[in-house]
Amino acid sequence: MQIQFIANESVSAARHLIESAQRIVTISHMSPDGDAVGSSLAARHLLRALGKQVTTVLPNHFPAFFGWMNGASDILIYENDNKAVQTAIVEADLVILLDLNSLKRINGVKPLVEQSKAPKLLIDHHLDPEQFTDVIVSYPDISSTSELLYALIVQMGWGDRIDKACAEAIYVGMMTDTGNFSYTSQQPEIYTIISELLKIGIDKDDIYRRVYTNYSEKRMRLMGYCLLNKMKIYPKQHTAVISLTKEELERFDFHVGDTEGFVNIPLSIDGINRSVFVREEEKKVKLSFRSQGAVPVNTIAAQHFGGGGHLNAAGGESYLSIAQTLTKLEFIILNLQD
Repeated sequence: MQIQFIANESVSAARHLIESAQRIVTISHMSPDGDAVGSSLAARHLLRALGKQVTTVLPNHFPAFFGWMNGASDILIYENDNKAVQTAIVEADLVILLDLNSLKRINGVKPLVEQSKAPKLLIDHHLDPEQFTDVIVSYPDISSTSELLYALIVQMGWGDRIDKACAEAIYVGMMTDTGNFSYTSQQPEIYTIISELLKIGIDKDDIYRRVYTNYSEKRMRLMGYCLLNKMKIYPKQHTAVISLTKEELERFDFHVGDTEGFVNIPLSIDGINRSVFVREEEKKVKLSFRSQGAVPVNTIAAQHFGGGGHLNAAGGESYLSIAQTLTKLEFIILNLQD
């Protein structure tokens, strides 16, 4: 399959960095989602196929329903293995950053990357990447970093090195960052890539089951609680908000990933085209935004909550209390001009 949308200069520069390195560290963002885990593991498999020594790093834990993926058990979690992560970055002769546009998104790993003398490569699909790497492969119009990584691998001439494990990881990233291909997935190239991944041997139906039908009973009860007790509708603004406090999360024995996808649920309500999920964490309040069609949410996230993202999917955070955050959010919603 011919893929040629990445500039030849970027392809050559990325290939040169990879070919010149032997000890490579890949790093993705805090609170890793399917695209972060998928692109990280896809890069791991590809680089190992090229004979490289690879260390895969994530700042904190990823959801358990990604644990089945080949190589997931080898990921170093900075929260648990900070000394091992520090050693790997110090010894690296290349650092690859995936699925992030700012070093602040890697949290405690940030100073280690800043101090590293190794060349750095960024592969990402978010808007406005900061200039913190030697080579940037950035295409915000692409649905996921995993899709972009696939295109880069093919354009670098290494498409034949994509094995089943690598293909599964790419598919997980593409599937999860598009809500199982329900948004930002209108480009025909996406389905051409899926066809190529199927030829390699992935079972997309099995992957769907492993990711989306692998939740705990308490997670299902938490979802029901949210819909019954914690969802507020703003009909004139076509907006829904779901919020959860730390106490509520603890009551339902919250684990990382348990609220994955909650923000999308209200979008199935007739007349709702914008949804916000608000979750209280230890030192901040996290906000996730989703929308449908031409309704933007990245501007709200960027202008009011120090975040950003894509037109239909964005995130931000607040350092106010959750009550104050919800008051602020309500004021913003009531003054929206659609």
